[in-house]
Amino acid sequence: MEAIVKKRIKQVLKGDQDAYAEVVEIYGEKVFHICFRMLGNRHEAEDIAQEAFLRAYVNIHSFNINLKFSSWLYRIATNLCIDRIRKKKPDYYLDAEVAGTDGLTMYSQIAADTRLPEDDVESLELQETIQREISRLPEKYRTVIVLKYIEELSLNEISKILDLPLGTVKTRIHRGREALKNQLRHV
Repeated sequence: MEAIVKKRIKQVLKGDQDAYAEVVEIYGEKVFHICFRMLGNRHEAEDIAQEAFLRAYVNIHSFNINLKFSSWLYRIATNLCIDRIRKKKPDYYLDAEVAGTDGLTMYSQIAADTRLPEDDVESLELQETIQREISRLPEKYRTVIVLKYIEELSLNEISKILDLPLGTVKTRIHRGREALKNQLRHV
């Protein structure tokens, strides 16, 4: 099949326009299906498939005869579909009025940048709870948890500070996290 297509492409390059009709016949249905799967609309798929064949014909001189024509053609069709999808995206304007409201605009739908007071209170309460539970950990776990997660030190730094082997530090962090997770289960 590919040999026949390459032969027809060579004929087209020599000026035989009728040879391209056979190429369209061979790949027409496949290109249409690719376009239809991407666009979901039969009429648009037909238009884009036709445009793909037209673009391929116009640019046939840039096709590398050593490559597969089908791949080149499918890439053209896919790119045209992507362009069509991008053009179809609806435009939203922030100052446009929201349907079914009394003058509300899209601006009113944007989340505020400022935190709500109740969010601050919840965060503070959670921090206090976590701090209380960390203080209940055994000292050997509490130390590594504080150094790792509150002071944000590296494992090597913790190892040097506590004069412990790196493996011991990793083990204590793991066990400390597990203990803390068990204590915080009720939160």
